[in-house]
Amino acid sequence: MRRILIVGAGQSGLQLALGLQAKGYDVTVMSNRTPEEIRSGRVMSTQMMFRTALRYERELGLNFWEGLAPRALGLGFSVAGTVPGVPGVQRPVDWIGRLDGYAQSVDQRVKMAGWLDAFAERGGRLVVHAAAVSDLDFLAPRHDLVLVAAGKGELVSLFRRDPARSPYTTPQRALALAYVHGLGPRAEHPEYDAARCTIVPGVGELWVIPTLTTSGRADILFWEGLPGGPVDVFQDVEGPGEHLTRTLELLEWFVPWEYGRATAVELTDPGATLAGRYVPAVRDPVGRLPSGGLVLGVGDAVVVNDPLTGQGANSAAKCAASYLASIVERGDEPFDAEWMRTAFERYWASARHVTRWTNTMLGPRSPHIRALIDAAAGLQPVADRVANGFDDPSDFDDYFYDASAAEAYVAETRALTAGYTSPGGSGGT
Repeated sequence: MRRILIVGAGQSGLQLALGLQAKGYDVTVMSNRTPEEIRSGRVMSTQMMFRTALRYERELGLNFWEGLAPRALGLGFSVAGTVPGVPGVQRPVDWIGRLDGYAQSVDQRVKMAGWLDAFAERGGRLVVHAAAVSDLDFLAPRHDLVLVAAGKGELVSLFRRDPARSPYTTPQRALALAYVHGLGPRAEHPEYDAARCTIVPGVGELWVIPTLTTSGRADILFWEGLPGGPVDVFQDVEGPGEHLTRTLELLEWFVPWEYGRATAVELTDPGATLAGRYVPAVRDPVGRLPSGGLVLGVGDAVVVNDPLTGQGANSAAKCAASYLASIVERGDEPFDAEWMRTAFERYWASARHVTRWTNTMLGPRSPHIRALIDAAAGLQPVADRVANGFDDPSDFDDYFYDASAAEAYVAETRALTAGYTSPGGSGGT
């Protein structure tokens, strides 16, 4: 039985640990917190899992909350702006794309605590310890493979930034989120849940995501602000109450249609807010310890994208699934540096599409991308295709990045749907 150590208890690390455990491997997980400390602590993220990532969880029997979490049947986009003759901030662009398979969000405090409990109950070895490089130096010779799935802290320094795949050297968004109860339904689709993104030109983006948290059904209000801009105001907040107050003030100023359904919201719990920023980066997946031992980076330890495109948890799930297949296929052969790089490149074949798309959306949006988002308001097939690209970002290669390809796709779709009015969209710029 091959011995594997996984450091980190997030989506990627725990999904991989539970998958290897089911295959008969001797797995140890190192977590810096107990399940109860995770469950009762501060929120760690936003997350929205799309069809493929949910399928990976389902195949491993880890979909414990699938029957409880709200099912987002669509993904909507709005653009804030002005409309001639109409006072105040309006939505000149507003549409919703229909997902081929529903998406779901489960607060990582719920999921990671539950998965850690399941791992231990199934006979896994859980070590609660904040691992340092010196710990891995000691433990590496005692395991066939060491995987680092911790995206923060000292261990990340083991993996060098890859400048060829990392165009940004500073944070591109200031992030601030709040989990709330009491958000009213969206008037356009009161009968079903959907994740919604509003682009506020020159300011940033707002995501509203239905989720399951420690206290039941909730929604996430998630601001992504341009650094130094009017949404970058959460560094000095004094407590969760002030955080929520600022979140609502920004809704009132920049997205009043969302504020209108948020006037009665309250935080789900004292740990329901989070703010911060980080630099998107791709890193060398092979880390070398002081003693010469090797470790393999997993998930956001080696590929970290801004959450603007909602890919963090999905990428983590896809990384875990890819690494699981590579480890099992390796059999009894050594997990050497060559194998580690091959395993990473297998994952990178899909991850590169996420990185390209996310980095594109972080930068100034070109005229053809703005036109494409506008066109989706009146062309349901375009709206649906953009929405389903969140599950499979490789599809964007065919039409999203090149102006002539985007224009041709919109023109072809318009010709095929002549005379059809989208039930899910309105407007245009």
